[in-house]
Amino acid sequence: MDKVSASKKSIGALIMDQSYFTGPGNIYRAEILFKAGVHPDVPGNELERTQFDEIWKHTCQLLQRGYETGSILTVDKEEAIRLGKPNLRRYIYNTRHCPRCGSNIQTWDINARTCYACPTCQPRHGASSTRTVKSAVVTPDTSGKRNHVPFHSHCAHESAQTRLAESGPSRLTVVELKTELAQRSIEYPTNSRKAVLVELLREALQTTSSVAVLVSSKSAAMEKARAHESLAVEHIAELAPVQARQARRAAKQKGTAPKRKSKAAVNLTKKRQKRAARGT
Repeated sequence: MDKVSASKKSIGALIMDQSYFTGPGNIYRAEILFKAGVHPDVPGNELERTQFDEIWKHTCQLLQRGYETGSILTVDKEEAIRLGKPNLRRYIYNTRHCPRCGSNIQTWDINARTCYACPTCQPRHGASSTRTVKSAVVTPDTSGKRNHVPFHSHCAHESAQTRLAESGPSRLTVVELKTELAQRSIEYPTNSRKAVLVELLREALQTTSSVAVLVSSKSAAMEKARAHESLAVEHIAELAPVQARQARRAAKQKGTAPKRKSKAAVNLTKKRQKRAARGT
């Protein structure tokens, strides 16, 4: 605490300085300060003791959780359920809206790294607007901040469906966009740019939200294999016989189609049960 309180640098800069805090990176910085309710721009020498204690507590807890789980999971399970998002992994990192209050998440740069904060849950208190702070460390409150537009993060990966549900088509990759369009039987030029694919999918989501997503022929064939249906049973989504057999083999190789016992094995089991019943 003494070292932090002697510094004029912002806590957002200090928490990623390994000589002050060992361990946190950019994702942890966003989540630790959010859970502590402290704005990243608060200078170390204006940080109250209670604020520092909260930051230190969440730093230790989250790093320990990361060590135990092997993942950056910052949302407490009980709160995730209470918020109606049981699979929520992080609060504000790369998020458009605060899961607690719904405010737009703001971003700006601190030492060339993107910093995140909820202006409602992390109010900027304590510092005078005329206070002199190193411009390379802290961006003034009146400039540089913007509402965050989520991007496809390779550091904190989320499934395509999660990104699509939370932020719309813009966070999907080109391959994912084409997959979503194909599932909805929407044609597109093979050389389309991402912006075109995004707009096509956005329009599809707005106009056909009640239309079921089509199942591919391969998926239908694999589903038949899992249900032990014969190839003679006709389906709307059907492959050619050779392709259907390939899909069924793939389903079995993945262990998704339980093996049936042969008649000989069934008869042998019945005989053993009869012997056991007679006590022989």
